[in-house]
Amino acid sequence: MLLLGGRRSLLAAILVFYLATSGAAQKLPSDAIAADRMEQYSDLAVRWMAEYLKVDTTNPPGNEARAAAFFKQILDREGIENQVFEYAPGRANLIARLAGSGKGRPIILLNHEDVVTSDPSRWKAPPFSAAVLDGVMYGRGAQDMKSEGLAQLVVMVMLKREKVALDRDVIFLATADEEADGTGTDWMIAHHRDLLGNAEFLITEGGENVREGEGVKYIGVDVAEKSPFWLKVTAHGRPGHGSRPIPDSAPNRLVRALDRILAHHTELKALPVTEEFLRLMAPSQPPQRARWFRDLPKALGDKRFRKSVENDELLEYMLRNTITLTRLGGSQQTNVIPGEAWASLDVRLLPGEDPKAFLEEMRRVVDDPNVTLEPENAEFRVANASPLDTALFDSFRRAGARYFPGTPVVPRLTSGYTENQRYRSLGIASYGFSPYTVTSEEGASEHADNERIRVEELRRGYRVLYDVVAGVAAAPAP
Repeated sequence: MLLLGGRRSLLAAILVFYLATSGAAQKLPSDAIAADRMEQYSDLAVRWMAEYLKVDTTNPPGNEARAAAFFKQILDREGIENQVFEYAPGRANLIARLAGSGKGRPIILLNHEDVVTSDPSRWKAPPFSAAVLDGVMYGRGAQDMKSEGLAQLVVMVMLKREKVALDRDVIFLATADEEADGTGTDWMIAHHRDLLGNAEFLITEGGENVREGEGVKYIGVDVAEKSPFWLKVTAHGRPGHGSRPIPDSAPNRLVRALDRILAHHTELKALPVTEEFLRLMAPSQPPQRARWFRDLPKALGDKRFRKSVENDELLEYMLRNTITLTRLGGSQQTNVIPGEAWASLDVRLLPGEDPKAFLEEMRRVVDDPNVTLEPENAEFRVANASPLDTALFDSFRRAGARYFPGTPVVPRLTSGYTENQRYRSLGIASYGFSPYTVTSEEGASEHADNERIRVEELRRGYRVLYDVVAGVAAAPAP
């Protein structure tokens, strides 16, 4: 009995040690808030989300001043310092601040107020109704990105109401026009850079927390992005009547050029962020794929791996410069052969790529003097990245371990473009992080029909974000 009791004591001690040192057992800031108060914040999150989704900020034209007014009335009521800047008729940014002791540099919670267009006839519920059907809230912006703006708002209110002592300022920044030209952020940086302070960190949209069944595949934090390098392909030829085919017509030349471009395989490359992402994902993969993921440079020399990449759209974009055909134009009449036909290509370049060199590569691929390729972008934004060895990334890991035990927190190279690019160039370590989990179907509703978010995610997501933000901004407990 003494031996058995000794074993039990030893096992108990080991268990206590494990729980004390595991992410799931670590104390997080929200643990200090009473359960009934957390329930009240959950109710607020759902109610405010429904109100915010009903604010139509479709861009164009934007009308983001409506969203700024929504935020302002809540922030004013809560006694949180804020300012609205209407930099053009109906277009407004809002910035709010909770002051810290100054021991640390500020953290910015960035969200954009505008949403993309929608066709109500294709939706189960009107895009600005915030209707709840079977526990799911529908509305344009439910994924991109009114839901995150809402979580950021709730975090600001919680920090204020709970009287959290802060070692760094927490700045809430809502901007206009992200979905089109980014004029809101550009105006803010050009005219009120001082209000951003010497910020150290920024959190905005991006990231991906993929839910599969009852579990979460990974918590993805965007630390780097590709650069858009849109190209216009224009073919020239002799015009004529549609009844008399011209073999070298502009449309025919364009089709041949596009066929060469789309058949061209750009070089596969192993970036550090992609190597780290795949290494962390290896344990969840089948044996052969796991071996490839653990040693990406070696895998790139394997024909089987390269073939698998070409058939995996979720992996391919991380490893090469991508080319997507998005628009075509030519004659305005079926019976007229135009003298000019054109196409638009959405090109995304990996960090470190030279756009001029890529353009020359594409011209060599086309190899037709009657077809021109020119950039559509007025300005090329060089891709940039944020480090992994920061206090904020550690906070992502701690929150991930608590809410999604056993789920890896992984750095990601995002396929899209976010305002992180603009703020990294100011010396701010900027990350794309979502406090919500999504199924593949829910994620696919972004910019599509029936954009939606589960109510249970709204009731939890703000708390995840609170623990991330307070975990890096709150003063240590005495």
